[in-house]
Amino acid sequence: MFFDSDLLMSALRALTPILLAALGGAICERAGVFNIGLEGMMLMGCFTAVATSWFTGSPWLGVLAAALASAAYSLILAVGAVTLRGDAVVLGIALNLLAVGLTSFLLRTVFGVQGTFDNPSLAGLPLAGGFSPLAYLAWAAVGVTALMLSRHVWGLRLRGVGEAPDAAATLGVSPSRYQYGAVLVSGVLCGLAGAQLALGNVTLFSENMTAGRGWIAVVAVMLGRALPLGVLLAALLFGLAEAAGFRLQGLGLPQQATDAAPYVVTLGALFLTTGRRRRAPASSPPSSPSTPSSSPSSSPSTSSSAGAVS
Repeated sequence: MFFDSDLLMSALRALTPILLAALGGAICERAGVFNIGLEGMMLMGCFTAVATSWFTGSPWLGVLAAALASAAYSLILAVGAVTLRGDAVVLGIALNLLAVGLTSFLLRTVFGVQGTFDNPSLAGLPLAGGFSPLAYLAWAAVGVTALMLSRHVWGLRLRGVGEAPDAAATLGVSPSRYQYGAVLVSGVLCGLAGAQLALGNVTLFSENMTAGRGWIAVVAVMLGRALPLGVLLAALLFGLAEAAGFRLQGLGLPQQATDAAPYVVTLGALFLTTGRRRRAPASSPPSSPSTPSSSPSSSPSTSSSAGAVS
């Protein structure tokens, strides 16, 4: 049987790094910063987690160091996009390219190897019920993020900053402070995603081992409309695609074909959602400016965010 409990377990393990990084991207999106540097932040987390775990013998110190290193790395995006008003897309691409080159250089410098560092003495994360603690943390983070964005004053102000930064500034809320906070939180979550990938899913580091998972996380943010539950469902879709690819590889399909499964699903989901969004305005009649639905005050999210800002 192709679809069974083992496939589901594999999918849940595969979705964890994507989910953590996508939650960070969703928080940035709500703050008005489009973060496509998730791939590079994850890769920095992978290397830092492995290097720290190797030299200290503690995977938990590796997780902590990965979170801190990725948060520090995310400051490049925060300073460039928020303070210097640079293009966040260009900065994100630069972060991704820099991380590939930097981690490859550090792999040769620190470990003296090329390609992959794999040692039986490298301590990985413990498993409970087939999952690492970071997997349970990722699932809990979905609920916490949803509550923060919908109920807590910090989350409501964050949404207000993303929707109307000028209005938030006039009410005494600093948009740059909240955007810096969102980018740093994104860096921490990407660091945890990298630690899960390098010490939880496997126990090694290889060059460019994220293999596009950060880009898939960006797509998950888009598909999920930057909503925690939507991001979870999108990450689950990609996790299932990756797990199905491994299962098909075991059935004899070429590795090149099975490795492409998550990306084929990503492209298909983007085409479907883009086509649906383009057809939606044509199928619904335009609202008159005099109707209450066109008034900005009638939007629940905008009104709640504005109330929190005030």
